[in-house]
Amino acid sequence: MGIIIGLIVAALAGWIVGRIMNMRLGLIWNIILGLAGGVVGNIILFVLGMSSWGFIGNLIVSVIGAFIVVWIVNLVIRHMNR
Repeated sequence: MGIIIGLIVAALAGWIVGRIMNMRLGLIWNIILGLAGGVVGNIILFVLGMSSWGFIGNLIVSVIGAFIVVWIVNLVIRHMNR
């Protein structure tokens, strides 16, 4: 996948997760969240012996991974505030 398409997928995945989780993030944070989600999602697929293909497949993997990233960050923040 080209770098531009990868950034578009990352930004879109970050935006989707931001909307569902009611987070107001800018474009840069959406891209960062989507990239982190893509990495996490692909690691999980690799461990499960699976892979994704195409724009939609990569978007789904990035969104699922971004949800996991947000969940972990929220757990860490809650733990630090105790």
